[in-house]
Amino acid sequence: MRQKLASIGDDFWIEDEQGERVYKVNGKALRVRESFVLEDLSGREVATIQERKLSVRDKVAIERDGRPVATVHKALVGIRDRFAIDVEGGADLKAHGNIVDHEYEIERDGDAVARISKRWFRVRDTYGVEIEAGEDEALLLAAVVALESLTD
Repeated sequence: MRQKLASIGDDFWIEDEQGERVYKVNGKALRVRESFVLEDLSGREVATIQERKLSVRDKVAIERDGRPVATVHKALVGIRDRFAIDVEGGADLKAHGNIVDHEYEIERDGDAVARISKRWFRVRDTYGVEIEAGEDEALLLAAVVALESLTD
C-alpha cells in the first residue's frame, strides 16, 4: 500500500506480494468529509470508507452496499495509538502499535488477524499489510485506510 491519503482526491493501488494490482482506493474529491471507495480490479465497489465528524471523537464508517459493516474510532481508554474497530454482527477488532509509522497489528480476541509494517519495504511511503488466511480481506484493508485517514 502506498501512502497517498493526505491529499483529498488521490487514488492509489493496493498490490499483492507479487506486485500485481488487486484493489484500488478511490479518493473522492471535493467532499466535505474525507471519503474513499475500495474497488476490486473490475471497478466493483467492495467498501466505502467515510469520516463521521459529528460525534465527540472522530470516527470512520465502513459500509458495503450502503449498509454499515464497521466503525473505526480512537479507543476511549488506553495508551496512545490504540483504536477500536466495531464490527456489525461480528467480533470487534483492536488496532494497536505505532499507527502513524505503520508498525501495528489488528487483533480479534487477542489474536493478530493483520500486521502492518514499513520494515518490509525500501520504497518511500510504502507499507505492507499481511492478512491471516480466512480473514475478510476487504474489511481489513478498509480498516487500514480508515486508520490512515484518522491519523493524518
